[in-house]
Amino acid sequence: MRTAVATVAAGTLIALAGCGSSSKPAYCSDRTNLENSVKNLPSVTSSSGVSGLKSQINTIVSDANAVVSSAKSDFPSQTSAVKTSVDALQTAVKALPSSPSASQIAAIGLDAKNVVSSVNSFSDASKSKCN
Repeated sequence: MRTAVATVAAGTLIALAGCGSSSKPAYCSDRTNLENSVKNLPSVTSSSGVSGLKSQINTIVSDANAVVSSAKSDFPSQTSAVKTSVDALQTAVKALPSSPSASQIAAIGLDAKNVVSSVNSFSDASKSKCN
């Protein structure tokens, strides 16, 4: 089952570009942390299965909350989309049994894809401030 979870996570999560120096707005480092936690999802999941997935989702939620808090006034629609997609993924992952079915894993993959899309949208919108 770990392989199935890892395959879905790896297939839906793409590489995200990072920010940079500390002279940039606070949300740039928050954005980098979120991007990294999303990028780490496949490796954590492949090594730790469902428990690793659940743990990494908690990290993603924390990082997403930091992004929303620091950037919502500058990027309200993008941070709202990040919050909504991460909340949906968290809800789906919390509902997973210890030995999920293929269809349950597939649903998580779709939610993960939505997280990647919303994080990419925020990254694109904040690129001029963070690069």
